[in-house]
Amino acid sequence: MTLIGRLRKRAEFLFVKGGTKFVAPSLVLQARVRGPQVGNARFGFTASKAIGGSVQRNRARRRLKEAVRLAAGRAAVGGYDYVLIARSGTLQRRFAELIKDLERALAKVHAPPRQRDEKRS
Repeated sequence: MTLIGRLRKRAEFLFVKGGTKFVAPSLVLQARVRGPQVGNARFGFTASKAIGGSVQRNRARRRLKEAVRLAAGRAAVGGYDYVLIARSGTLQRRFAELIKDLERALAKVHAPPRQRDEKRS
């Protein structure tokens, strides 16, 4: 089980933005390895005004935080920073589906890139 920390500063969020990204129906996951020092996995949460008013944005962030608490401990990798961006599906999808989206996103960002045998013309 990986210990989980939090991203709090804007510079930390901007650093993660340059990493790997996976889009799911209920969330966008951005991930980036911090560097040579290995430590806890850290998560940041964000929801834009496109989600709705402050009540909807806060509810979306709370759902993402709970999904991380339940699922990310076994799927997150130490030394990585993650940013979860809420989408409209964050509020509309059932919570079990939200957790599956998060688990699938974490698996995809850590999967090795596809090896291409043929060049495209």
